[in-house]
Amino acid sequence: MPCHPSAAAKVPQEPLRSARFRRVQPVVPDRAAPGAPVQRQTKRNQTKDEDIPTQHNPPVPNQGIISGEVGHFQADRTGIRPGDFAAPIRAEWPKHPATMEDTTAMPSQPEAEFGITEARRILGEVFAPWVQDLNLSVERIEHAQPADVTDWQPGALLRMAFSERLCRNGGVVCGQALMALADTAMVIAILAANRGYRPMTTVDQTTHFMRAATSSDVLADARVVRLGRTMSFGRVTLLSAADNKPVAMVSSAFAMLPG
Repeated sequence: MPCHPSAAAKVPQEPLRSARFRRVQPVVPDRAAPGAPVQRQTKRNQTKDEDIPTQHNPPVPNQGIISGEVGHFQADRTGIRPGDFAAPIRAEWPKHPATMEDTTAMPSQPEAEFGITEARRILGEVFAPWVQDLNLSVERIEHAQPADVTDWQPGALLRMAFSERLCRNGGVVCGQALMALADTAMVIAILAANRGYRPMTTVDQTTHFMRAATSSDVLADARVVRLGRTMSFGRVTLLSAADNKPVAMVSSAFAMLPG
């Protein structure tokens, strides 16, 4: 009787197994005992050996490369042999003047060399001609703290004489002249606190006008809030000479220039 084709399919077959490769450790002969049977190291012993750290001596760089090509990176120390490697010297970059604290006192001239006469000379020679046309005058400078005063700041007092040329429509002294007076007075005050001349430039000036100044001289009471090596700060009170009442309040910042 012929066999049905499905009968042959019922014969159990071995499942296909993927070929697995196991890494075999190389056979290392025991050179200490010639002829002894070769023993293969087990994976367990190998794991224990791998846990033990192995010390290695760092390679010594070539003497010609270190001393010749990159020798400028070596630190200047005694006892260094040719070919030894030394860490590079870190360069000290200068700090930006903006990030430094203004606690260092500025170089100043002796007190006897700066007075109201010197302040008036600077006012007439250093400032621009149109500032001199404002007819400003130095009334007083203060750079020495009185013995009986605790809340004191160095400063200067300047006067701007009244003139119709400085007035806008209505006989009111224009704000441009008042701001120029405040800026000039602050410069003289900083020079008085410094006990001598030093170049500077205005960084910021904020003016708050309080009331109009009409038909009278204007006084500028400038005070140095902080005198620094790179920056100085101050405040100016503009007063009417007729009634001694405030006209404007000004806050200023100056950058101190070398020279």
